[in-house]
Amino acid sequence: MALQKQNVAYPAEISIPRLRTAVTGRVITPDDADYDQARTVFYGGIDRRPLAIVRVANANDVAHVVSLARETGIELAVRSGGHSIPGHSASEGGIVLDLSQMKALRIDPQGRTAWAETGLTAAEFTVAAGAHGLATGFGDTGSVGIGGITLGGGVGFLVRKYGMTIDDLLAAEIVTANGELLYIDANTHPDLFWAIRGGGGNFGVVTRFQFRLHPVDRVVGGMLVLPATPDVVRSFVAEAEAAPEELSTILNVMVAPPMPFLPAEYHGKLIVMAIMVYAGDIEAGLRAVGPFRALATPVADMIRPMRYVEMYPPEQAGYHPTAASRTMFIDSVDQHTAEVILEHLRSSTAQMAVAQIRVLGGAMARVPNEATAFAHRHRRIMVNVAALYGNPAEATKHETWAIDFAAALRQGDFGAYVNFLGVDGKDRIRDAYPGATWDRLVAIKTKYDPANVFRLNQNIAPALEPNR
Repeated sequence: MALQKQNVAYPAEISIPRLRTAVTGRVITPDDADYDQARTVFYGGIDRRPLAIVRVANANDVAHVVSLARETGIELAVRSGGHSIPGHSASEGGIVLDLSQMKALRIDPQGRTAWAETGLTAAEFTVAAGAHGLATGFGDTGSVGIGGITLGGGVGFLVRKYGMTIDDLLAAEIVTANGELLYIDANTHPDLFWAIRGGGGNFGVVTRFQFRLHPVDRVVGGMLVLPATPDVVRSFVAEAEAAPEELSTILNVMVAPPMPFLPAEYHGKLIVMAIMVYAGDIEAGLRAVGPFRALATPVADMIRPMRYVEMYPPEQAGYHPTAASRTMFIDSVDQHTAEVILEHLRSSTAQMAVAQIRVLGGAMARVPNEATAFAHRHRRIMVNVAALYGNPAEATKHETWAIDFAAALRQGDFGAYVNFLGVDGKDRIRDAYPGATWDRLVAIKTKYDPANVFRLNQNIAPALEPNR
C-alpha cells in the first residue's frame, strides 16, 4: 500500500519545528501547557519525560515517525490506550507515537466484520458494534486501547465462547520498521500476520485491524460477591470449569474495599468478587449462574440480563494505580491452593491485594498452539496476583510479596501471558513464547525489524541486532 515517501534525514538532535511541519497530527513538547497530561499513562509510578509526543492523524504520520526513529536511533514508544503495565507506552527522552486520535471505525453488519483504527478503546469499539447487536471480545477494561490488547492476544468476557481477540483478527494494516505500510492477512505476508497475533508490538505499528463480529447483544452478566473461604474459592473454579462455554468468569479474591454496594461488615474482609458474562440464551444463562449463587449466601448479587455494552461502565477519571504484580498459568485450584491464596492475601500490607483467577478453555483451547504467536492454548487457568500501593518507598516490599505469592502458586511450567507481564526480566518473556514459538518470532523480527526499532516492549530481539 502506497504511502508518501519518507525521506528522513534528521540529525541526532531532532528539530521539533521540522517535525511539526512534517506531520498532520499534533506534536506536543515540554513547552506545551498540556504536556504533563499528554505524557501521563494509565498506571501510576511512571514519570517519564519524552522529547515529544506525536498524536498521529494517519498512517503517513505513523510512517514518518517510525522512519525518524529508525534514522536517528531515538527511543520510540508506541501508545494506543496507555495501559502497558511496565510503562512501555512512555519514554524518557524519546518520542511517543500516540495513536489515540486515530479512531475511524467502519462496521459491516451484514458481513459481520469491522475495520477499526488502533486508537479506539475497547469500550468505544464495543458501543459502536453493540448498536448492531454485534461484538468482538477484548478484555475487561473499557479504556484499554484495542492496539495493545489485540497484539498481545486478548483474554476477556467472551474468551470461552468465541476465543481470544486474535482469533477474530482477519487482517491488519501495519507500518514496519522501514516505514512501509503493509496489508497483511493469512495469505498476504502470512508470517507477519502470524506474529502480530500474540507477539506484541515487536514487528511494527498496526494502524488498522479488521475484526470478525459475533451476534452478542443481550447477555447475562454482572458482578457476584461471595465471602471468601477455601471451599468457596475451590468450588467457584470447579463450577467455572464445568460451566457451558457461553459463560466466561473472572474471579477476584481480595480484601473488600469500602465500596457502597458492600455491607459495612464486609469491609476489610476477604471476599470473592466475580465478573461473569453468559453470551447466549438468557434463560440458559440464568440457570448457568445458579450453581455459583448457591456456593454461599451472596454479599452482593448484581448479575442480571443486560446489553453486552453494559459490561464496560464508565471508569473513574484520574485513576492511576501503582501495583506490584505477577502473572502465570496453573492447572488447578484445589483446597491447598485456595488456602495458599487466602493466606498470602491476608499477609499483604498493600492498599489492596488481589488474586485474579480466569478459567480458560472452550473456543480459545480449540485453536492449535502453533496457529498464532500465543502458545498457551492448552492452559486451563490464568492467575494474576497484585498489590496496589501508594507509597513508592514500599515498592520493594510489595514486589517481594508478589514474587513470593507467585512462587507459592507455581504448578510446573509457569508460562506467561505477555499483556500481563511487568518488568519481570527476559526469562519471563521467553516463558510467554515457549519453544519453537520463540524461534519463529525471532526469525520474523530479524526479517522485518533487524535494527530493533520497536524495542520498547516485551522485546524479542532480532538475531543479528547491531550494538547500540
